[in-house]
Amino acid sequence: MAEKRDYYEVLGVQKGASKDEIKDAYRKLAMQFHPDRNKDTGAEEKFKEISEAYAVLSDDQKRQQYNNLGHSGFDQRYSSEDIFRGADFDSVFRDMGFGDIFRSIFGGAGGFGGFGEERNRGQDLAYNLEITLEEVAKGTEKEIEIPRTERCEVCGGSGANPGTSAKVCPRCGGAGKIQNMRKAGFAMYVQVTVCPTCKGKGKLIDSPCTNCRGSGLVRRRRKITVKVPMGIDEGTQLRLRGEGEMAGNDGEAGDLYVVVHVKQNPRFMREGDDLWHVAIITYPQAALGAEISIPTLDGPTIIKVHPGTQPGETITLRGKGMPRFRGYGKGDLQVRIGVSVPEKLTTQQRALLEQLAKEFNSDVQAKNRKFRL
Repeated sequence: MAEKRDYYEVLGVQKGASKDEIKDAYRKLAMQFHPDRNKDTGAEEKFKEISEAYAVLSDDQKRQQYNNLGHSGFDQRYSSEDIFRGADFDSVFRDMGFGDIFRSIFGGAGGFGGFGEERNRGQDLAYNLEITLEEVAKGTEKEIEIPRTERCEVCGGSGANPGTSAKVCPRCGGAGKIQNMRKAGFAMYVQVTVCPTCKGKGKLIDSPCTNCRGSGLVRRRRKITVKVPMGIDEGTQLRLRGEGEMAGNDGEAGDLYVVVHVKQNPRFMREGDDLWHVAIITYPQAALGAEISIPTLDGPTIIKVHPGTQPGETITLRGKGMPRFRGYGKGDLQVRIGVSVPEKLTTQQRALLEQLAKEFNSDVQAKNRKFRL
């Protein structure tokens, strides 16, 4: 598989380009490479490439993820369907009549707002899930409860009382919308409006279900088990297909996006796949060297502090960090050394330190005389 080009390079814009600049750049390129206009070999693939770049860079969240992770990390988190979901192509090509070509090129994939046939699909839902750093390190399963719409168990989602049935709307033929088209030169202008007879449902119900009042949907609270993989990052979204709001008229359910948040840990600070820990030692330990116990995600371990260790020095423990999300191996644990300075001294401690200070002062003065110009 050929390596993907940088999305900014594909659209010919700078990394700090505004949304309007990105939209303008995409519109010009799409009009140039649209297969309806450009019959050259490779035009269709070029059109797909620039459409994918626009779908990512026009979305603030996807763009930020792409800027942080690059292609390799971004592609691990987003499928092709995720990339195009919610992309605003409609405002770019409004009334230009390009719906059929989008459907044929991308195979009817969702997310092309306004292009092709609109699917009867329930709304997506979002849920914020908080977990601990230890749970991130090992992976975990969490049971959550969400309110959502589901099909009415009385009428089976039809909206009609048992023993009766809905009728296809005679005006729109069950489509729920009315479409008018006219040509002007090479362009085709399309006007689509909601059917006023069935109000977009495509069906007419003479005897509505008393349980759901004809909607075919009821409100329920549902328990769902969420599997959280090891090494997941703060703010990562887990997509659970079909666990969102149910749609009426035999439509498909939306998706549930679980946004993972990691609780702050008093012992560790996370930086990518690495962990940081501050170990406080005494001045004698720093000067003479020592063995100290520090915490790790696998339990406490002993490390050696070499004589003459300075405040701020770092000791690296390879493979003691976080597991790499959807990768192999682990990051490192970085132990930063801090030296504790006592705030109060006993009489004996003060006397000893004063004597030590005299000896250190003599050493410092000797070094100053050696390097004095």
